[in-house]
Amino acid sequence: MAIDAPPSMAAAELTAEQRASVWPARSSQRVLMKGNEAIAEAAIQAGCDAYFGYPITPQAEILEWMARRMPELGRVFVQAESEVAAINMALGAAATGARVLVSSSSPGISLMAEGMSYMAGSEVPIVLVNVMRGGPGLGSIGPAQGDYFQMVKGHGHGDYRTPVLAPSSIAEAIELVPDAFELAERYRTPVVVLTDGALGQAMEPVAPAYRLPERKHPDWVTDGAAGRRPRVVRSLHLRPEDLEHHNRHLQAKYRAIERSEVRWAGEMLEDAELVIVAYGTAARVARTAIRRAREAGLRAGLFRPITLWPFPSNALAEVAAHARGILVVELSAGQMVEDVRLAVEGAAPVAFHGRTGGMVPAPDEVLGALRRLWAVTTPKPGSGSALQLDRPTSASPAGAGARRRSARSLPPEVSARRSLPAPDEGDEPALQEVWQ
Repeated sequence: MAIDAPPSMAAAELTAEQRASVWPARSSQRVLMKGNEAIAEAAIQAGCDAYFGYPITPQAEILEWMARRMPELGRVFVQAESEVAAINMALGAAATGARVLVSSSSPGISLMAEGMSYMAGSEVPIVLVNVMRGGPGLGSIGPAQGDYFQMVKGHGHGDYRTPVLAPSSIAEAIELVPDAFELAERYRTPVVVLTDGALGQAMEPVAPAYRLPERKHPDWVTDGAAGRRPRVVRSLHLRPEDLEHHNRHLQAKYRAIERSEVRWAGEMLEDAELVIVAYGTAARVARTAIRRAREAGLRAGLFRPITLWPFPSNALAEVAAHARGILVVELSAGQMVEDVRLAVEGAAPVAFHGRTGGMVPAPDEVLGALRRLWAVTTPKPGSGSALQLDRPTSASPAGAGARRRSARSLPPEVSARRSLPAPDEGDEPALQEVWQ
């Protein structure tokens, strides 16, 4: 299937009147939306020219929504014969300058790893949505966060990274989709929107804040060589000197992303002695547990990474310097907790509480983990004073009820391991440990 270059695609864009008649770009009217469908519509409103995918639960509604809406707008929709085919079709389309979306869920994402590495090496911008499910293997269709390593550490082979955005609500997912396209095009890189089956299948009332990022016409796209020298988009560099030079260029780009694109949200951190670090659905559970903890006299707060890469290490280090203890909550056996430990560098004990296989911890279960952490930690001198954090970055506008900030780094400290007390009888089975 041939895909026109961006000037031809522009004709397929909705006019302002057409867009308002279907989905208002920004409205105070609240609409009940499913997470997957909201992500798909946000991509359409962000100017997505082409979608490639293959059905898999729990993200199938993204493909189904695109199957109806993209042809309505004269844009490209392809249900490929496999995830391998879908990701490679996306590479070809994005190389022409198209704004491309691909979506799948954990097992399907694994099949796309080679193509993602090719796109990172070729510097081709696309947005990949991963609606995580339980694993390993075929696992289950329940929500999980076991793909953290796969997404945050590079996904495929070679020395590369992709920015990873992790919404914790449907409204935030709508906001982050156009941001993902902007990051992809600004840095010529694949970008991942990482969510889970609970958020993808959930329905929430939202006031959609759709946004159409500015479309530019870069000088690298392969849109026909009439009247100019041919361009080449490739990841193959057979001479070792050439490949090393290319890798140095990529690493410099990743350092620039780490400097400029960190995002996180903090809630009730100013006086918090215990801090929960969580993202996505786990952060929603943590928020309820924090409220109940405060009702019981425990001063707890939430640190929520929005960019899982680049991870907000400096900000978390500053928070940890004032904390009695850190509790990491994940729908996994413990993956993000490793980045938390690296960021904290022994400044505070780091405990972990996780559920796997599609199980989601209950708020009281997390509250029990907070109480156990409290029992094995001691307050820090001056921990009752208010925590002063840096102002929000311009790249990370504050969302409702949350603060998105950058923060300073702290000196390293030595870590040593010890175990938490055994859970009380009747507690839900979970994976738990503490580092100090």
